[in-house]
Amino acid sequence: MRKRHYSITAFLVVALVVLWAFPSVWYTRSDTQLKPVWLSERTNVVGWTYKKVPVAESAERILVADRTVSAEFADEAHGRAVRVFSAKRYSSKSHDIGLFTHTPDRCWTQGGWGLEPIAPDSVSLALHGVPIVFERRLFVGGDKRELVYFGGLVGGQPLPYRLDHNLSVGVKYALDKAAQESGTAGFGMRAVDKVFWQRIWDAFLARRQILGPKQFIRVSTSVAGSDFESADRLLQSFFEGWLEPVDYQTELEDWLAGR
Repeated sequence: MRKRHYSITAFLVVALVVLWAFPSVWYTRSDTQLKPVWLSERTNVVGWTYKKVPVAESAERILVADRTVSAEFADEAHGRAVRVFSAKRYSSKSHDIGLFTHTPDRCWTQGGWGLEPIAPDSVSLALHGVPIVFERRLFVGGDKRELVYFGGLVGGQPLPYRLDHNLSVGVKYALDKAAQESGTAGFGMRAVDKVFWQRIWDAFLARRQILGPKQFIRVSTSVAGSDFESADRLLQSFFEGWLEPVDYQTELEDWLAGR
């Protein structure tokens, strides 16, 4: 009996070690064709007036990040405005993946926005030479219609999977008033939604890095009627004016020095 007890204990210890070490062994691939890029947020975009927006007023305030940027850029001459949000994690921790769990599909709908179907629901953009897939959504609140793009980077490279894991649940949640009132039905819908788990499976197959430095990016602008074409052009052109590639280590050192 004692030998059996020791055998079971040894097996459990080995199993725990394997599970603990598995991510660092499995998720080691990188896209050798792409150089790592880290994107810094400008405040001085030519032709635009910068206004800082408190993160507490942002729909993504629930995100736990080392550094967040929340702002609005206005072009009064043309009556346009672009709202931006960037969240970064410099450290490598086991719960870092949470930076991508609270996407606008989840946060905005739970904040009272409606989510209307729109096609396409994702776009691939070359940002400073790096191809990144951004999710594309149309949120509606009262008389406001907001076109939203969001995406992310891990280890300085674009994600090998889409951030659409909350899309179908977000649509259902936005339509289900009972779920909004209870505040708990959203979790139940996600638990049984196949798309919610697809991102985890896609990340597993890609074997790309899931721990390490991460950046979540979101930009949005108001839509007049059904004029999506001009709103798309505005957001796609605004990216490179707002974000610039920088050295990750330099930004990390600056952040540590200012803590």
